[in-house]
Amino acid sequence: MPRSLDGLVLAPVADQAPGQVGTRTRFTYHEKNGVIWAEYAGGDVVRGHLVGTRAGDRLDFRYVQLKHDGTTSSGHCVSTVVELPDGRLRLQETWEWESQPGNGTSVVEQVTEHDS
Repeated sequence: MPRSLDGLVLAPVADQAPGQVGTRTRFTYHEKNGVIWAEYAGGDVVRGHLVGTRAGDRLDFRYVQLKHDGTTSSGHCVSTVVELPDGRLRLQETWEWESQPGNGTSVVEQVTEHDS
């Protein structure tokens, strides 16, 4: 049985394009019965939310966010959950904006207390 994301805090390992999610962004995940959701904020993002499903090690979700400049944006992401050698979880993500042009890949990893 794959490890639950419920209650975990994850952060990107690298900055994306300016004005998007970056290393200062923190995602707080929740999971129950194959449903996942998270709140996120930090860096250029004032508030963001994602919601979707999990089947095994695959997440499929939509996200929406508000940036400090007052603009909103939304998109779709598919992620693979990977357990790191130290026991933390990593999400390898492939995403695409739906509200604007752009797509890419990113990696977020579980943050430990001393990393926060």
